[in-house]
Amino acid sequence: MTKKYTFDYDLIVIGSGAGGSAAATIAARDGKKVAVIEADVFGGDSPNWSDVPTNALLHAANLFDEARHGSKFGLRSATLGYNYPSIRAWKDLAIKRTGAGGNRRYYENLGIDAFSGTAHFIAPNEISVNRRHLSAAHFLIASGSHWVMPDIQGLDKINFLTPRTILETIRPPKSLLIIGGGDTGVEIAQLMSIFGTKVFIAEKAERLLPHHDSEVGTLIERIFSEQKGVTTLTHTRVVSVAKDGLGKRAIISRAGVEKSVRVDEILIAAGRTPTVDIGLNNAGVSFTGKGIEVNEFLQTNVKHIYAAGDALGRESHTHTALLESHVAANNILNRNKISPDYTATPKVIFTHPGIAAVGLSEDDCLKRDLSINKAIAPLNIVARSNTSDFRDGFVKIITDKKGYILGATIVAPSAGEIIHELALAIKHNLTASDVASTPHAFLSWSEAVRVAAAKLS
Repeated sequence: MTKKYTFDYDLIVIGSGAGGSAAATIAARDGKKVAVIEADVFGGDSPNWSDVPTNALLHAANLFDEARHGSKFGLRSATLGYNYPSIRAWKDLAIKRTGAGGNRRYYENLGIDAFSGTAHFIAPNEISVNRRHLSAAHFLIASGSHWVMPDIQGLDKINFLTPRTILETIRPPKSLLIIGGGDTGVEIAQLMSIFGTKVFIAEKAERLLPHHDSEVGTLIERIFSEQKGVTTLTHTRVVSVAKDGLGKRAIISRAGVEKSVRVDEILIAAGRTPTVDIGLNNAGVSFTGKGIEVNEFLQTNVKHIYAAGDALGRESHTHTALLESHVAANNILNRNKISPDYTATPKVIFTHPGIAAVGLSEDDCLKRDLSINKAIAPLNIVARSNTSDFRDGFVKIITDKKGYILGATIVAPSAGEIIHELALAIKHNLTASDVASTPHAFLSWSEAVRVAAAKLS
């Protein structure tokens, strides 16, 4: 007779962010005994330190920016000002309203045991947290990721900001060097520049937002330069940083030439790395510095241990982590395993204009040697650009040779809302003709989608 093991829990979830929260909730509602371990603040990165607070601040900043430039519409707004402590208070209210930040009580109300501390595997079915040993039949690792500290001489000798700590500053710095021109770096550059900060943004690649279509980075760089007073330093490596009086001095190398930049503050936004230092070797789980390895069912090589979200080391978003959390919960609770479908996952940057993309980029298509057709509709082609006096942006659609939509990129006000039409088209194998023949409301920005699709019909 085989011995039946009894464990403290049916499921232990490591991490209470988007990758862990849904699975914990689903398992608890299914009657399972569940524990959640959180090393930082309950709710994880998105509601506490990234998406929600950044978006709340950007909304206030863009409102201020639009009003400040209202004279062209006959508005007297030249003397408009702002109170930064009040703006921060608005950000805190937005976090509170979502209910996901610092939400330990939410889990406890569901009968889930919530532990604050760092989880560490000591065996395949056992972890330690705060010197306490807990065992489970299943685990979901949703430990997230953290900002990478680049190899820059002198960085360990200065105080610098991160995308997390800049949200807590008492006032915007007078000048700021942002190291990293990806999604987060670009959002913070716009946010701070609107509130009067002189911003420099350094990016190693040839353009800002190197993971998006080339037209995106080129346009955003121009908008930053002309409208926001942001100095973009592409093809740039930060060699060293040092204290300089009350500020900081950075030595940058651009096209082999070294220059010096003096700023009040330096912010590091040069990418994230998965948080995998949780004793995975003791559990026998396969992983690399790039993330935890899983199969198509989000199952690690140790069959009762699953992983989701940023811990996988993929280009992840909050909505992707939530999708994976649902899939992992299903696969832990049911025999019929399912795989996450990433086909039509949108990527959104909440600048103004907004940036959104879905499906394959042009670079993706080139790497896969796909034969494609593409079309771009500039925003100034639709009537809304006249009534809103906004012309900087475009809709780009990529199809295969039969006209089926493979990918799309939008730079426009409300890009994050507009992109879902094209996500749906990709998800359900629609052609550019299908989209073009669908009536689009006059005086909506979405008319640019119809125009771009019509060029490919």
